[in-house]
Amino acid sequence: MEFFRIRRTIHFMRFDKVFNTISLISFLIAVFLLCTRGLALSIEFTGGTQMEVTYPQAAPTEQIREQIKAGLGVEAAVQNFGTARDVIIRLPTVEGESSGQQAQEVMAVLNKTEPEAKMTRVEFVGPQVGEELATDGLTALILVVIGIVTYLAFRFEWKFSVAAIIANLHDVVLVLGIFSFFQWEFSLPVLAAVLAVLGYSVNESVIIFDRVREHFKKMRRMDTVEIIDSAITATMSRTVITHSSTLAMTLAMFFFGGPALHYFALALTIGICLGVYSSVFVAAAIALYLGVKREDLVKPVKKDQVQEMVP
Repeated sequence: MEFFRIRRTIHFMRFDKVFNTISLISFLIAVFLLCTRGLALSIEFTGGTQMEVTYPQAAPTEQIREQIKAGLGVEAAVQNFGTARDVIIRLPTVEGESSGQQAQEVMAVLNKTEPEAKMTRVEFVGPQVGEELATDGLTALILVVIGIVTYLAFRFEWKFSVAAIIANLHDVVLVLGIFSFFQWEFSLPVLAAVLAVLGYSVNESVIIFDRVREHFKKMRRMDTVEIIDSAITATMSRTVITHSSTLAMTLAMFFFGGPALHYFALALTIGICLGVYSSVFVAAAIALYLGVKREDLVKPVKKDQVQEMVP
């Protein structure tokens, strides 16, 4: 389906060096931030107190978060689980206080506005659990990368495979770098969003590479730069429709999903925008730098096959 069709080819590759220079500088800055400042890890990774509280009616998660911050001076992660009346409250470790003491202080603050709120469970989440989660997350990221490289290598050609994975890692590192710069909380939902960004980016690259292969077959007189420009231009309508719809969903979660979905939706929104950019100006440009040509995607017809085709 197309809402519009661009009649003239847009020369995207004319600006490849400018945008790739910007991408390289941004990538290096993101790596520097990750190495020096790191990520503002949530208690799932660092350890802390986790407690479950039941309210007599729907629990006001945002109000609970504000009450704890005003009463105890700490940022707490509050989200519903099971029913609207049940909430999980996660608190960072406070030196000199046990999990039980933290839980009692929290309940004292909450009972001021809702005396019937009851704590049903409290536990300490140790840092060793966080280390295990971090290791599992890194393992998942590596396995996803290996899977993408393998898939692209079979579907296309190694030059496209390398170009796509570099572009996808570019997106992931930039998302992490932005979270590091602003010190936004990096939690398990954000990790899930980063993995989703990786899959989303490779899908966009595959769409463009598929169109490149089609144009190599149809447009015999064009050179590689013209083919890539033509292929990207041909996907613009689809790109606008797809990404507008996806961004509408992520922005809805960002503005109306509440604090529990705030950083998850933010990571997805940033990643989607970067995915569109990298597929056009990073993946396609790197494939061009690696010397992709018609023969890589369109196998020449052998003489024996030509003779068989001639009656």
